[in-house]
Amino acid sequence: MGVFERMIRDGHEQVVFCYDKTTGLRAIIAIHDTTLGPALGGCRMWPYESEEAALEDALRLAKGMTYKSAASGQNHGGGKIVIWGDPATERSEELFRALGRFVGTMGGRIVTGTDVGTDKADFVWAKQESPWFVGLPEEEGGSGDTAVLTAYGVWKGMKACVRFRWGDDSLKGRRVALQGLGKVGRRLLEHLLEEGARVTVTDVRPERIAEVCASHPEVEGVAPEEIYDQECDIFSPSALGGVLNDETIPRLRCAIVAGSANNQLAEMRHGQMLHDRGILYAPDYVINAGGLIQVADEIMGYNPERARRKTAAIYDLLLQIFAISQEEGIPAYLAADRLAERRIERVGWLRRIYTPE
Repeated sequence: MGVFERMIRDGHEQVVFCYDKTTGLRAIIAIHDTTLGPALGGCRMWPYESEEAALEDALRLAKGMTYKSAASGQNHGGGKIVIWGDPATERSEELFRALGRFVGTMGGRIVTGTDVGTDKADFVWAKQESPWFVGLPEEEGGSGDTAVLTAYGVWKGMKACVRFRWGDDSLKGRRVALQGLGKVGRRLLEHLLEEGARVTVTDVRPERIAEVCASHPEVEGVAPEEIYDQECDIFSPSALGGVLNDETIPRLRCAIVAGSANNQLAEMRHGQMLHDRGILYAPDYVINAGGLIQVADEIMGYNPERARRKTAAIYDLLLQIFAISQEEGIPAYLAADRLAERRIERVGWLRRIYTPE
């Protein structure tokens, strides 16, 4: 399928390929929908196997950001930037300043910040070339680490799931299988332990498991492939996406899936599979919206209390989505999509009214 065919299929507005011969930068900027406002989405750096894989990731993630912004009440559309490269060996000031120049050519149509493989320090360099970068360190005028509010929002979302399923939102004594101990996963773990949850963890990096289990003896560590088979109340995918698929869903022994990873469903039909199994699924782009809420607030002039209050509202938003799912007999992911699409449609209609500049 060609680029235009993919754009037509999923409703993307713009795809820009960027190459800088001096630094070797290879980047793709994907903008999905800007009905609600400028596109907002992180910048990911990853050693993709092919150009095809990089493009697919950019398009898929940009679309997800449109729904995340719409569902969480932000006045932004969805976009994503991917850099095709190895963050362990290819990150440099020059490369990110080159990225800054390319983002500057978009004239504010996209605002970006950290994602997998990039760090807030990278965008201190990039912002020297254009202003459209967020999630910078606090000492540089930014809002700081987005993992903090992302983890907070996932924790609040888990509590909403537990309330909807069992009528009481306490996580004390609940068994949680946490997949991923990165920036968000580690912070989420702290919330769970503080509330008295019983947690089993895994990560593709064994040293992370060892470190967590050494500092928290009450936590059990298992190998990455074993996490799907854990008997638990909540399975929490908090690493990379695509982990809910034909192979893993039949293995799950949980009542709830709620985690911070993006694009957890390998395909949309896997949301139906979870629904058919009676597993309550917290749509990923809703429960993990805390980081987006933070950087959207940063654009306005960051107010930590306001951002935290907006992130806490993920709790009520999920309860609303679950109620729609129950009333209409549809999977939760589809209920969330309808909520987001309805907002985009209604705001789009409002903007047909001419206002003089």
